[in-house]
Amino acid sequence: MKEKRLSYRTESPEETVQLGQKLGRLLTRGDLVVLAGELGCGKTWFTKGIALGVGVSPREVVTSPSFALMNEYAGDCRLFHMDVYRLETHGTFLDTGLDECFDGRGITVMEWGDKWPEILPVCRLNVAFSILGEQSRELLLTGEHPRIIEILTGLKSGI
Repeated sequence: MKEKRLSYRTESPEETVQLGQKLGRLLTRGDLVVLAGELGCGKTWFTKGIALGVGVSPREVVTSPSFALMNEYAGDCRLFHMDVYRLETHGTFLDTGLDECFDGRGITVMEWGDKWPEILPVCRLNVAFSILGEQSRELLLTGEHPRIIEILTGLKSGI
């Protein structure tokens, strides 16, 4: 299957949140979003937007789970937000049991998941962040699974 790619440029954290919110409205249980990019590139801002898009209360504080490894939020469905930066190997990741979040109970957003693509489901949306300037970011969204192509098509058409 051919990979689909969309590229977006945001000029502020607020625009990054807005893009995440648009994406969040298209996500359903079982979807996995894998975020990649250097520290401070906007991964958590984007996740805040996804949380809003899936119905997490705007009063809920969405933070990076760097030390907790995973935060869980209640919305229209569960949102599991992982940060695997501190985990050394994919074996360590599997030992934590975090991979159980891929079972369809909710939507999973995984920061630094690009470290071990071989253990991730094929049905995943990859989002690569690049820092272009102080506030400016490029987000490249890619995927090849039919479900991910459906999401990207919806995002592009503004559904």
